[in-house]
Amino acid sequence: MSNLQERLRERGWRLTAQRRVVAEVLTGDHVHLTADEVHTRASRQLPEISRATVYNTLNDLVALGEIREVGTNARAKRYDPNAHRPHHHLICTECGTIRDINPPITPAPTLTEAESLGFTITKTEITFRGLCPTCTSHPSTRAPSPSDA
Repeated sequence: MSNLQERLRERGWRLTAQRRVVAEVLTGDHVHLTADEVHTRASRQLPEISRATVYNTLNDLVALGEIREVGTNARAKRYDPNAHRPHHHLICTECGTIRDINPPITPAPTLTEAESLGFTITKTEITFRGLCPTCTSHPSTRAPSPSDA
């Protein structure tokens, strides 16, 4: 049983077949799937699961704080089941691969009172962007960037 499933059971969240399959799909390290990828994988286990059910389940899990949305500057959001383990991310700017960085960088960077512009800072997330080993080793398969000129 996945850590996510265990947490959901402990919360008393009713694990229907659809919710269980979504939780199973989100199991593992470095899992950062889009909603469509979750639906595709869940459909292999439960062919009748609808796209709307997957989206609703993901939204519910985000609202519960059991998974988090990860922004990649791409159009589709990605979902990270490691919401309870502080970590940062490495993102490939070419293929979109995301990897967790554990343990997080400590101490986390802070802002002075003037730099925070009146915000009360509650969390710090760091994202490193670059090329993954696959994209680095196969430069002919990637589109040229302005820095390549």
